[in-house]
Amino acid sequence: MDVNLALSPQAIAFARLDTKPKVLARMAQLLSSAYGLDEGEVLESLEAREALGSTGFGRGVAIPHCRSKDIRRPSLAVIRLDTPIDFAAADARPVSLVCGLVSPENAGATHLHALAAISRLTRDETMLQMLADAPDTDAAYALLTNQFLRTAA
Repeated sequence: MDVNLALSPQAIAFARLDTKPKVLARMAQLLSSAYGLDEGEVLESLEAREALGSTGFGRGVAIPHCRSKDIRRPSLAVIRLDTPIDFAAADARPVSLVCGLVSPENAGATHLHALAAISRLTRDETMLQMLADAPDTDAAYALLTNQFLRTAA
C-alpha cells in the first residue's frame, strides 16, 4: 500500500516539553510552519481529537492527528521528547516519541492508511531505538524518509 505521506525536515524536533498540552502546542507549531497551515486551527483540531481519547498509542509513542481543509496530502511531524511524559497512553507507559499527522478534510481511507503506516513504523523496535539514538533532527529525518520510501516501494 502506497501512502503518499509528506515529511518536511522542518517538521522534526527534539524538545524538552513536560505536559501533553505543551506537546500538542509544539506539534501544531511544527505542522503549521512546515506545511503552511493555520497554527490555531491545527492546535484546536489536535485538542478536539485528543478530547475524544488519548492518542497515546503505546510503547512510548503517541500519534495525535487531525484533518485540515488547507492540506492536499497527509503530512507528518515528529517530536522526540528529551524526557518521557504521561500521555494517558493505552499501556500507561510515558511517551517519548510523538508523531503528528494532519490529513486532508475528506481523506477518509487515506488518513487511515497514513495512521497505519505510522503505526507500523513505530512498532518496529529497531526503528524506535534508531530514532531514540539519532544525534540530531537531520539524522532522524534521514531515518524516517528512508523507512517511508522503503515501505512505499
